Amino acid sequence: MPLRLPDGLPAIDLLKKENIFVMDDTRAHRQDIRPLRIVVLNLMPLKVTTETDLVRLLSNTPLQLEISLMKLKSHTPKNTPVEHMMMFYRDFEVMKKEKFDGMIITGAPVETLPFSEVEYWDEITGIFDWAHTHVMSTLYICWAAQAGLYYHYGVPKYPLEKKMFGVFPQYPLDKQLPIFRGFDDVFAMPQSRHTEIRREDILQRKALTLISESPESGVGMVMARGGREFFITGHLEYAPDTLDKEYRRDKGKRDDVEMPVNYYRDDDAEKEPMVTWRAHANLLFANWINYYVYQETPFNIDEIG
Repeated sequence: MPLRLPDGLPAIDLLKKENIFVMDDTRAHRQDIRPLRIVVLNLMPLKVTTETDLVRLLSNTPLQLEISLMKLKSHTPKNTPVEHMMMFYRDFEVMKKEKFDGMIITGAPVETLPFSEVEYWDEITGIFDWAHTHVMSTLYICWAAQAGLYYHYGVPKYPLEKKMFGVFPQYPLDKQLPIFRGFDDVFAMPQSRHTEIRREDILQRKALTLISESPESGVGMVMARGGREFFITGHLEYAPDTLDKEYRRDKGKRDDVEMPVNYYRDDDAEKEPMVTWRAHANLLFANWINYYVYQETPFNIDEIG
């Protein structure tokens, strides 16, 4: 089934070139199908890139999805044209009476700040609360995972001496969970962060379940509320060249950034990246949509609570 996207969204043309079936609202209105409603709160600086990365993964399902884009009223992005934000995004205040089958909250370039010093902390914690009663299942990614774990469960974050940067092996801790249906014994996850959450803090909280971890990069995924919340510390949604772009952007500008590990062929930054995470990324998003959204959400979306 296709993804249903706002008319004119740049991701439509980009993904059609990859033979991914997407359609705009005009065509979708002709079909008598109750699509799953997925809202994305995109906090990443390069909005179009993140939109495309997420839509690419969400396309790997036989279900029809209606994608909505949410923005914060208390923060104005600096790296995305105002026209794009006005055309495709809506403020949380405008959307807060609606309900959604699924939600994705992305990372944000504010992880070195204490949570209380993030300019939009009050607004985003309001969205966290809203998601509890208005969304069937929510994926929190990278900084959003740290923020959600801190706000809902009091899990602290800790600064790292150097950036956790590269692609690291993750081990599922309960392979019977539907989120890991079809997974191998180990899967790769890109990481790009200056802070961490720790295993012992997760295990101390009975409401949380640590479901994947790495001997190198630590906590990978945490589940809460029976799958109504997933917290993912890395970036399974990343395109093949994203870590390369980040490395070349920061090289020589920061003293805590080294070449991403387990990423370039032969560990040579002059060679192309070796992609090892895309198959499991597609599988994880498909499992989330199928087992934790589609099979759990009520047919009448207003019954979500």
